[in-house]
Amino acid sequence: VYIQSRTFKTLRSRARRLQSTSEQFTETKNSLSSLLKGFILRKRRIDVENLDTLMKTKNIPEAHQDAFKTGFAEGFLKAQVFLQKTLDSLRRSRLLSFFLFVLCFYLAIYSSFLPGKGSFSDAVRFRTSSIFDAAVDPIQLKNVTFEHVKGVEEAKQELQEVVEFLKNPHKFTVLGGKLPKGILLVGPPGTGKTLLARAVAGEADVPFYYASGSEFDEMFVGVGASRIRSLFREAKANAPCVIFIDELDSVGGKRIESPMHPYSRQTINQLLAEMDGFKPNEGVVIIGATNFPEALDNALIRPGRFDMQVTVPKPDVRGRTEILKWYLNKIKYDPSVDPEIIARGTVGFSGAELENLVNQAALKAAVDGKEMVTMKELEFSKDKILMGPERRSVEIDEKNKTITAYHESGHAIIAYYTKDAMPINKATIMTRGTTLGHVSLLPENDRWSETRSQLLAQMDVCMGGRVAEELIFGSDHITTGASSDFDNATKIAKLMVTRFGMSEKLGVMTYIDTGKVSPETQSAIEQEVRTLLR
Repeated sequence: VYIQSRTFKTLRSRARRLQSTSEQFTETKNSLSSLLKGFILRKRRIDVENLDTLMKTKNIPEAHQDAFKTGFAEGFLKAQVFLQKTLDSLRRSRLLSFFLFVLCFYLAIYSSFLPGKGSFSDAVRFRTSSIFDAAVDPIQLKNVTFEHVKGVEEAKQELQEVVEFLKNPHKFTVLGGKLPKGILLVGPPGTGKTLLARAVAGEADVPFYYASGSEFDEMFVGVGASRIRSLFREAKANAPCVIFIDELDSVGGKRIESPMHPYSRQTINQLLAEMDGFKPNEGVVIIGATNFPEALDNALIRPGRFDMQVTVPKPDVRGRTEILKWYLNKIKYDPSVDPEIIARGTVGFSGAELENLVNQAALKAAVDGKEMVTMKELEFSKDKILMGPERRSVEIDEKNKTITAYHESGHAIIAYYTKDAMPINKATIMTRGTTLGHVSLLPENDRWSETRSQLLAQMDVCMGGRVAEELIFGSDHITTGASSDFDNATKIAKLMVTRFGMSEKLGVMTYIDTGKVSPETQSAIEQEVRTLLR
C-alpha cells in the first residue's frame, strides 16, 4: 500500500541538498579523474618503470627527483593534449574529405544529364525533370534559307519537296501520297549537311530539333531510350517540325551481340520504333547526317524510316566559285580578285575548307597592315593549307638554293612544253613543310577522268627535276630531292598497269592485290612499270 507523506522544504534543507549534490559531483569527478589516471598509467606502465630505472641509473639526487617527476608529468599531459588536438584535426579532415567526395559524385551524376552549351547545343536542350526523363526545346530558324547553301544544287533540289510538305502537307495527303519519313544526308565532312538541315527548317518556318548522336547514351542504362522518347514526344506535340540528328552513326550503328554491353541496343531499338513503329508520327520529318553510311544498321536505312538518301559531295569548280564569292562578300577584298582562279586551284576542297581559306587570307592581310584582301593573300593561304606554312627561318646555303632552283625549273619547263600537261600556276623555291620548293599546276577544270596521254604527261613532269639536275650538274652530282617525284611517277605507272588496263602485255585485267598473284605475273607487272617509267 502506498502511503503518501507530506513534508515541508525549508531553506536549510534546500542548502543541505545542494551541498550534498555538489559533494557527489566532486566525488564523481575525482573518481573519473582517478579512473583516467589509472588508464593512462596502465597504458604507460612501461614508461613509468623506465622512468624509475632511469633515475636510479642516472644517480639523480633525491632532492631533484620530485622536480624531475613533476616535469615528466607536465610534459606527458601536454603531449596528451597535443595528441587529442591532432586526432580532432584528423577527424575533421576526414569528414570534410567525405563530404567533398559525396558532393563531387552528386555533381558528376547531375551534370551528366545536362546539355552542352555550344552554339549548336542551344538548338535542343534536354531539360532534366527526373534522373531518367528529359524534355527538349526547339528553336525557330528564320534566318537560314537555301540561299545560304552554295555548291550543292542537286541536294537542294532533293530537299525542296520536303519543304513543300512542311509548308502545305494537305497538298500531298489529298492525293494519297506519303512523303518520306526520313532523309539521310551522306557526304564527307565539311560539305554542308548540317547547313542543309537548318535551311530546310528555315525555309518551311517550322520548329527545328537538333541532337547529336552522342548526346543520347550516358553512363546509366536506359537514358538513351528515354531521351529518344522525349525527343519524339515533344516533336509530335509541335508538328509539323524537323528533327535533325547529326553524326547518326554514333547512335544508329549496326547492332551486335556483345556480352560486355548487353543493353547497348536499347537506344537504336527505341529510335527504330519511333520512326516506324506501332504509333504514327505524322508531320515529323527526320533528317540524319553521317560520314559513314556503311556503319548504319540495315533496319534503320530501310524504306519506311530513312526512305531518301541524299549525297552531299564536295563541290566542283562552279560550286567552289560560288562558295568563294559568298565568303568573299563578307570581307573587304580587292576588285581584281578572281574567285574562279582560286577555285581551279582548290580541287577537292570542301565548303568548310574554302571558308577557312578566305579567313586565313583575311588574317594575313590584317597582319601585313593591308586594307583589303588581294590575290596574293588568297594564294598564300591556299599554299599554307596545301603544303604548310613558310619556313623563312631555315638557313639554306647558296649551293642548295641553286640546285633547288634548277630542279623546279626542270618541272616547269617539262610542264610548259609537254602536250596534255596542266598549265603552270606558280614556281617557287620557298621552303614549306618538308619541301624546298614546288611547281603549282592549275587545271582548267575538274578532271573526272584522265586519258593515257594525260597520265604520261604527269609522269614526264615528275621526271623533269632529275633530268635538269643531270644536265646541269652531271650524273655524279644528282641529289635525293627527286625521291617524292619518283614515288608519284611509280604510283601512276602501277595504276596504269594494275587498275586502268593500259598495258598491252597484261591487257585489261585488274590486279588489286599484287601480293596474291603468281610470281610470273608479278614479274610481268614490274617489267611493265619499268617500261612506262623509262
